[in-house]
This record gives sequence, C-alpha cells and structure tokens, in this order.
Amino acid sequence: MKNVLTLCLICLLLLGIVATVSAQNKRVGTAAAPELLIPVGARDLAMGGSTIAVSQGVEAIHWNPAGLGRTGHSAEAMFSTMSYIADIGVQYGAVAGTFGEFGSIGFSIKSLSFGDINLTTVDDPDGVGGRVFSPTYVTMGLTYARALTDAISAGGSVKLITEQIHRVSASGVAFDFGVQYSKLAGISGLSVGVAIKNIGSQMKFDGSGLMREAQAIDVRRPLQMFKSEAASFELPSVIEIGLTYQRAIAENLSGTVSGSFTNNNLFLDEYRLGGEVGYKLESLQLFGRAGLSVVPKDQNAEQERVFGACFGGGINTTAAGIDITIDYAYRSAEFFDGNQVFSVKFGF
Repeated sequence: MKNVLTLCLICLLLLGIVATVSAQNKRVGTAAAPELLIPVGARDLAMGGSTIAVSQGVEAIHWNPAGLGRTGHSAEAMFSTMSYIADIGVQYGAVAGTFGEFGSIGFSIKSLSFGDINLTTVDDPDGVGGRVFSPTYVTMGLTYARALTDAISAGGSVKLITEQIHRVSASGVAFDFGVQYSKLAGISGLSVGVAIKNIGSQMKFDGSGLMREAQAIDVRRPLQMFKSEAASFELPSVIEIGLTYQRAIAENLSGTVSGSFTNNNLFLDEYRLGGEVGYKLESLQLFGRAGLSVVPKDQNAEQERVFGACFGGGINTTAAGIDITIDYAYRSAEFFDGNQVFSVKFGF
C-alpha cells in the first residue's frame, strides 16, 4: 500500500506541473523543436512507442527517463541511426552508469542531418547561384534516475536544444519527468508508467539572417538595415501513460503486450499498441516485435496520421563479458518512404 501511495503522489505532482498544458487547444504544426518527438532506438519504436511502462536502460532516456534506473548493468552505451522522412537522417548516442544506491546518470545526444540545401534569397529565388547550406539541429540531455523501491523507479532529464539555419539560430531548455511501477495491484508482470516530456522555455530564432534592407516611407532617411522580429513558439509538450503485461509463455518463450496514451499540447492525441515475443537459447535471445500508433481524426482539424504500423526484431548475446543487443525497426509512413532504424546497445 505504501508503494502505491508513493506512486500516486509522484504522479499527482508531475501532472500538477503541466496542468495548464493539457487544457490548451491543439495547434497542429505550431510547435518549436519538433525533433524532440522523433523517436530513437529500434526496440521501443518497433512496438509502436507503447513501452512507457517497461522501457529500460539508456534507450529509456527518450521514452521514459525512469527506466534508466532499471538498467541491469553497471554501464550501458547505445548508438542508433534512423532514415527519417524527406531524406533526413537521425543519429543518436547515449551512455549511462549506475552508482550503487545513488542511482544512474546518463548522457545523450541526438542530431539531425539534412544534407546540402540550395540557398535561395530575394535576389536569387531559384538558388541558381550554387550556394548551399545545411541546417544543424542538436539536442543534448543529462538524465538521472533511481529505483526508489523494488517496484518504483523515477527519473528526470534536462535537455539543451540548439537549431541553426544559415545565419539564424535558436536555443531552448526542456525537462522530462517519469515514473514506472511494476507488479501493479500485486499482479506479477503488470506494469504502469507515466512520463511528462518537453516542458520548457519557448524558442525564438535570432541572428544576422533576419536583417533586411528597407527604405523608410515619408521620412528623409537613406536605405537602412532593419531586423525582422521572429515569433516565439512553444515546445511540443506531451503527457504519456502506459500499461504493459509480461509473462512467460513456455520454458524458453516469453510475451509482452503494451498500450499507451499520449496527450500532445500542439498535436492530436495518440493511442499506441505493441507486442513482443522473445525466444531464448543457451546464450542467445531472439525477438520479434510489432506495433501501431493511431491518431483519431479531430473534429476541428483535418490532420491525419502520417505514420502507420511498425515491426522489427532483435538479437541479444554475450561476448567477452559484454552484453550486446542489435535491434531493427521499420515504421510505415504516408507520402514518404518508411522509417528504418538500426540500434546497437552494449552492457558492461
């Protein structure tokens, strides 16, 4: 009973922090730093992102920071690469260490690669001048998590966001908080998780790229430089709650079923479902996964979901005392090629 009361208290405190966020009207397409919502790690994505309650280790830094406190290793590292929409590449890396009763600390970095883009200006709207630029989007995070009891873990992250697009840039700070609780209602294998992500300052572009030449009207002034004032935009804050049930099906066979709900302050809400089947050999584990993210139509918006079904698989083995996991995920997409994700995780 004490564990349940502790979990409820933590959830109420987290929900109170963003009570105003969930009450806002959805303003689809007006969020700053949308790259914060791009998923990382093939295992959780293959299950549709429904693993808020059970995501563990460095991969959990993105999904629910509380899961970092449940890592089974003294140190972990993960590297992931994704082919995103419109030929955008997403690279992600994270390392974490566990320090006894103090808890776990992790560092992560996500970067987007857009390639070279033709530079267009007022004088050269078609970009025939041959000049190019490449935007730089980087998010760095520091995460702390700790197992409060055998059943409850909690964690939080602080993230520094930087965006640069040819002589203009923007930066911001965001915070994530999460909890996970296992053996819900005394049922072995039943877990619940809550995560609140991307709570932070608004972002606004600034730089010399906003300077324009203009002639004052009805005033005797020469041609002057004026600066266009960019607008500020909110971060894409989300509140997520998930439920997962795990159990052994046979001696070497296990199954996992997950579901979650996501409330987006600047997008439509999402329902996510996913499942995993694992088969264990002597020193090898094989996994098959599938998932789906559903965005129901909103009465006030014609926006439909862009992403569809997910599937993937993974393999886990131990070599020279190092736990090695290789995962793959594919997510279908409307209007674009599907997303493909490869990730490698090491446990020491």
